[in-house]
Amino acid sequence: MGRIPIRELAPQQPDNNWPAKAFVGEVVPFQATVFKEGHDILGVDLLLSTPEGVQSKHRMHEVGVGFDRWEVEVLLDVQGTWVYSVQAWNDDWATWLHNADIKIPAGIDVTLMLLMGTGLLARAVKADPTNKILKDAAKVMGTKSLSPAARFEVALDPRVTAEIEKKPLASLTTLSLPLEVRVERTRAGAGSWYEFFPRSEGARQGKDGSWTSGTFRTAARRLPNVAGMGFDVIYLPPIHPIGVSFRKGPNNTLNPGPQDPGSPWAIGSNDGGHDAIHPDLGTVEDFEAFVDTAKKNGLEVALDLALQCSPDHPWVVEHPEWFTTLPDGSIAYAENPPKKYQDIYPINFDNDPIGIRTEVLRIVKYWIGLGVNIFRVDNPHTKPLQFWEWMLHQVNSEFPDVVFLAEAFTRPAMMYSLGQAGFQQSYSYFTWRNTKVELEEFFTEISHEHSAYFRPNLFVNTPDILTEFLQFGGPPAYKIRAALAATASPSWGVYAGYELFENVARPGSEENIDNEKYQYKARDFGAAEAAGKSLAPYITQLNKIRAEHPALRQLRNLDIHWSDDESILVYSKYLDGSFTRSGRGDAIIVVANLDPHSARETTVYLDPTRFGVDPDEPFEVTDLITRQKFTWGQQNFVRLDAFVEPVHILRVELPRGK
Repeated sequence: MGRIPIRELAPQQPDNNWPAKAFVGEVVPFQATVFKEGHDILGVDLLLSTPEGVQSKHRMHEVGVGFDRWEVEVLLDVQGTWVYSVQAWNDDWATWLHNADIKIPAGIDVTLMLLMGTGLLARAVKADPTNKILKDAAKVMGTKSLSPAARFEVALDPRVTAEIEKKPLASLTTLSLPLEVRVERTRAGAGSWYEFFPRSEGARQGKDGSWTSGTFRTAARRLPNVAGMGFDVIYLPPIHPIGVSFRKGPNNTLNPGPQDPGSPWAIGSNDGGHDAIHPDLGTVEDFEAFVDTAKKNGLEVALDLALQCSPDHPWVVEHPEWFTTLPDGSIAYAENPPKKYQDIYPINFDNDPIGIRTEVLRIVKYWIGLGVNIFRVDNPHTKPLQFWEWMLHQVNSEFPDVVFLAEAFTRPAMMYSLGQAGFQQSYSYFTWRNTKVELEEFFTEISHEHSAYFRPNLFVNTPDILTEFLQFGGPPAYKIRAALAATASPSWGVYAGYELFENVARPGSEENIDNEKYQYKARDFGAAEAAGKSLAPYITQLNKIRAEHPALRQLRNLDIHWSDDESILVYSKYLDGSFTRSGRGDAIIVVANLDPHSARETTVYLDPTRFGVDPDEPFEVTDLITRQKFTWGQQNFVRLDAFVEPVHILRVELPRGK
């Protein structure tokens, strides 16, 4: 404990086992609890060093009154490890000025207070001998022939204040221990993802019912369309050979036909394993051409990393010790009771941890060599956390641009620990948070409570997650969920078919009927859009709004506001003009009707100070979906018809300089 206590620094991870996380372009609030006995006024600075070792100082300010919490926001713009500490000091001038401003007008200890002030100005002159403003001020305050009021008046001169501010009169200076922030590339924290199955893109069904698989070449033809909707990442489920043993048929049945392609997650056959490509999709050269086409369209390719095997995987013969053998001699297949996955063998990471680590690292490096810098990791929560801590460190030490997304719909301790140990992003509970209370709590958690280590990617759907909200909410539900995901988090994602309102579930489940995991699915996206039955234009609009508004590409700046209606959610995102290229602040207000079955009317209550506006002044807003304009204030009437436009995405027309 230093002379001045400096505690609870942020950002930092629980237990501080790993550095806190940020991404290039992220505005990070640095905080600390700083206090001291007595009534002296304190000064607090953030000392921040870039990865190159260049240090800068940032004055911190108190947050609220009486909580001793200090904060300053800084934009981190260089990839690498930053180091920060907090420096606290007794502000001798501010303390004296506060006391003198009370005592001298009241005639209390006047001579003593002026003597103390003169001494402080003499200290300031000694530190800056050529400073004429300070010299003159010291001379005036030390002139006893002048009235006390005239002598004290010099201390209130803004010029004197500005000069002392440059070199504060500090004592009892205390420095905290240093902490690290690992700043990763922007895509690690911000991006729009689109998922499709390459085998379905360009797949054709013959008159006899048989299918011809799509390929990387046919799938590449759709990449301009995906990029045209404003997406940054194209995510591919596993592209490896698929096993034959216990292959699943349509809708997860156990009786596949000869033409059924099986689940891509049942990896491995006589054609190879995790470092092989399914022959139906093409060759390595075809895959490289796909990656190149994606790049030319402004897309990065994310590849599924699923550490599991079909019974036909080469590892089953070459490394039987990598699996769990049951007492009857059989190998245990994957289960999540009552679900059974007979076509998949989980890996036992305890039998040969060194061998497994070495092989998985080889596989990841192989795909990196083919141009893949993003991996969506399937079920990481069913593998040891210790393994991921090692693996991600090994990869990112050599390849700092590689991003890992955790598909971890699991308990909080494991989900958050995966982020703490190194996963750059994660799926989250967003999929099942639908009510106003649930979303307010969830958005507060991701933007403030866990933002030092957990980056949510708000996927609206997946091949095997079709929530009741989407099943029964119709097109309004699809708009609502897309708008929330695209505005609440800097990273969000869509699985193909969402734009076609695919909402029919397999009875008794949250999965789409005729699930694409087990069969081909041919879709005519163009025809649906031409007929006005596609959400693609709305999704395109959302991504355009995200691209134009930097506040939406931040995680930690979300604030919840209030409405009288239990189904009207209100939140804002604000980025100060000092952090934008234009120098103008960026403020977005989202008002969402969470009931896809009705029109809702209510009063919305805002705290305009949260987005840079005087609370007593009206301000103009523009709906970025409808282009309507409104004059708003602290209280506003809102009517949102789910069947017209269920969500306001409002741009606050900030005056210049805000």
